[in-house]
Amino acid sequence: MEVREYAAQDAVGLAALIRSGEVSAAEVADAARRALDETASLNAVVGEPFAPLDHDPAGPLGGVPFGLKDLVPHAAGLPTQLGSRLLGEGLRPPADSNLMGRFRAAGLATICRTSTPEFGMCVTTEPVATGATRNPWDTSRSSGGSSGGAAAIVAARALPIAHASDGGGSIRIPAAWCGVVGLKPSRGRMPTGPIVGEALAGLPTELVCSRTVRDTAAALDATHGPSVGEKYEIAGPARPYADEVGADPGRLRVAFTTEAWSGTAVDPACVAAVERTVRALADLGHAVEPGSPSVDSEALSGANVAIWCATTAQWVDVFSHVLRTPASEETLERVTLAVVEHGRRVTASEYISATNDYNAACRSVGAFFQGVDVLVTPTMAGPALPLGALDMNAAGVDAVAWTGRLFDEVAPFTAVFNVTGQPAISLPLGWTDDGLPIGVQLVARFGDEATLLRLAAQLEQALPWADRAPGVVAGA
Repeated sequence: MEVREYAAQDAVGLAALIRSGEVSAAEVADAARRALDETASLNAVVGEPFAPLDHDPAGPLGGVPFGLKDLVPHAAGLPTQLGSRLLGEGLRPPADSNLMGRFRAAGLATICRTSTPEFGMCVTTEPVATGATRNPWDTSRSSGGSSGGAAAIVAARALPIAHASDGGGSIRIPAAWCGVVGLKPSRGRMPTGPIVGEALAGLPTELVCSRTVRDTAAALDATHGPSVGEKYEIAGPARPYADEVGADPGRLRVAFTTEAWSGTAVDPACVAAVERTVRALADLGHAVEPGSPSVDSEALSGANVAIWCATTAQWVDVFSHVLRTPASEETLERVTLAVVEHGRRVTASEYISATNDYNAACRSVGAFFQGVDVLVTPTMAGPALPLGALDMNAAGVDAVAWTGRLFDEVAPFTAVFNVTGQPAISLPLGWTDDGLPIGVQLVARFGDEATLLRLAAQLEQALPWADRAPGVVAGA
């Protein structure tokens, strides 16, 4: 199989070719390795690619090459470094995480680890441990974070699909900057354990970055649902998510806003992308009006500082104890150290107050969605930043100021929906004059991924992005 032929297929397409016998899984894996070699300049892969991990060839995505983000979900025996020098050559867990087991059962053939910032604590992927991951549309720019390696390698068509996770926008942010599809499922939709329970007060969830809406739906079908011992369970879908792709969404009530709740300025290209999207939605027959939920940005900003800093401090303290390696400038980036030091000072009362602020946001935003099916916003405040614009190893950075810059200035539209637990998807529906992708975010009510996928598939047809390819692309 030629790399050009491989790169032209999405995950669903590759799985169909393998099932039909037109190409073997071994030929696809070989093409994927060559594609990863062709795009190695992006530095999106941690270490070297490896032979496909064990998987079920009869799974719905049997034999499709896949990348695992080097952060929380883990495979038995595969090193995990979390983007940090603190973990050295990496811990080798004795067993799969629950989600990794689902990936294997789906037939996904994991052949590499993808890059992430240290402990996922940034919206750009430039860790000291492994170096900067470059954006395939402009290699002087960031691929986003924390799933920056996943989004970059999918955008460059070296992998059709790659695991990603999202605690404050970490699927949607790199999807927006790299021009791919990124769905954050509802809280409780995806399995967590067995080691991790309700991390970050319930903010994170997992899925993938992909190039097509149908791939995202297929991945969700293959992996959703609680595993044994989950703290929470939510209602499952009425039918397979793949059936929503191409289904008529009906006439939806769509609200839109281009104003960040933090008050930060939004780049005109991001505003224009939303305006283009809502015009297309109106042309498709949806009822579209300006509108926005009430969000207390100041309260959420303070809550984010407490939750993120305290949680990061706990992670670092655990790894330092297990590895008998002290946290210092030799093992952690300076910003991470500042975050850890601040997190150690967060009291139990402050942490609980932060969760109360999260609850207030859930109630306020939930009330807004009683009268609206979907909210449309920019995914980001601007296009991909230059590499180095957010330096996690800069001296003298204050943890509060750093966290505020990420959530209030660079990515002011994403984190609130981690707080509320609602499903949100970023689609590449806009472009700057010089060709950088711009993501548009669609948000639905809690538990309603079905509506998002129906609407996303409509927009994929109305405002297609498949014919656009970045400068660094496999099979060029």
